[in-house]
Amino acid sequence: MRPPRERIVVKARAGWMGMGRGAGSTALGLFQILPVFLCIFPSATSPCKILKCNSEFWAATSGSHHLGAEEAPEFCTALRAYAHCTRRTARTCRGDLAYHSAVHGIDDLMVQHNCSKDGPTSQPRLRTLPPGDSQERSDSPEICHYEKSFHKHSAAPNYTHCGLFGDPHLRTFTDTFQTCKVQGAWPLIDNNYLNVQVTNTPVLPGSSATATSKLTIIFKSFQECVDQKVYQAEMDELPAAFVDGSKNGGDKHGANSLKITEKVSGQHIEIQAKYIGTTIVVRQVGRYLTFAVRMPEEVVNAVEDRDSQGLYLCLRGCPASQQIDFQSIRSAQATEGRARRKGPSLPAPPEAFTYETATAKCREKLPVEDLYFQSCVFDLLTTGDVNFMLAAYYAFEDVKMLHSNKDKLHLYERTRVLTPGNTAPTGTHPTLWVALLCLCWLCLL
Repeated sequence: MRPPRERIVVKARAGWMGMGRGAGSTALGLFQILPVFLCIFPSATSPCKILKCNSEFWAATSGSHHLGAEEAPEFCTALRAYAHCTRRTARTCRGDLAYHSAVHGIDDLMVQHNCSKDGPTSQPRLRTLPPGDSQERSDSPEICHYEKSFHKHSAAPNYTHCGLFGDPHLRTFTDTFQTCKVQGAWPLIDNNYLNVQVTNTPVLPGSSATATSKLTIIFKSFQECVDQKVYQAEMDELPAAFVDGSKNGGDKHGANSLKITEKVSGQHIEIQAKYIGTTIVVRQVGRYLTFAVRMPEEVVNAVEDRDSQGLYLCLRGCPASQQIDFQSIRSAQATEGRARRKGPSLPAPPEAFTYETATAKCREKLPVEDLYFQSCVFDLLTTGDVNFMLAAYYAFEDVKMLHSNKDKLHLYERTRVLTPGNTAPTGTHPTLWVALLCLCWLCLL
């Protein structure tokens, strides 16, 4: 077996592209930790748009490392536009730490650069990249191209795929397929090179059906290739840039080994991380997000403490307590009058589907009755939202593009995996097992 490819793991650190000459440590420090605030204090359904304000300002000023006197007015104009943006979203950002940090940082920068609060507030323009800028480099070091760094006589890397879509349905790196509740924030990927976290919220008030409303991806700083970068998407906001406004890995020599490409505006972006051989696809279908990734096994398993990765969903799957056996539910629905599932906790979906109409609708896009087809039927019955059919369709399209084994594109048997620390004996109901343990304990008294 080929020895694992040696890599130096660099701990995550925030990267700062510069706010201009004379920027004080207080202001820079406040802005430097904004991406961390965004990840630690997620607001899944908040209408606060501070992320958009940050991105616009950073994109306009990221080249201003050495501002001359003649460029100061442009910086002040961008700063006033930034302040104006924060005021527009003030009402919806109460209690948001990133918002309050931005407001205080703006005040500090206004003083440091002698900017007047009165003046032009035109929207900040994106800077024009000069020749030789890091976003145009193509001569990245070999270490920043995962496949090229393998010697000709070495075995080719094995690639794996993980995807999350719909209500939500999870396909893990080991091709297990699960339907999960996982409401709230959950880690999809957590290894030495990147972290991915999703937030799932109820589709309807009081409903047990959830879908992904927020996605955060942190690419950790790596050698001479990339600075730390944070990507964040939410409902109705699928940016084509990182939170700092950039579209690549920063100012390092191999920055071009990390790139964001917008495929369809507001609906489909693709992130290429060549330095770790990884491709990520994020889509917004209807109101909710889907996620798909292609990643080498070596990167998948690059964790410092594997025992602590119990909630790494793409690797371990959902905890047993969070899994839903949608196939048994589907069978019950088909048997009980071929009607959609109803219950006191599930309000009626906006558009009612029967089992027959749901299967007919899903067959329009998914002719093979595999687990993607079954997931489509399940989601239409539980949500009544036809966009979930499209989510299943695009999830399978991403599998076709990203999965390395074309014989495993279709899955037919759902897998219920009991993760370590959350297991029960095979074939024994957990309640019965607890009762047996109690009986044994009583016998010892």
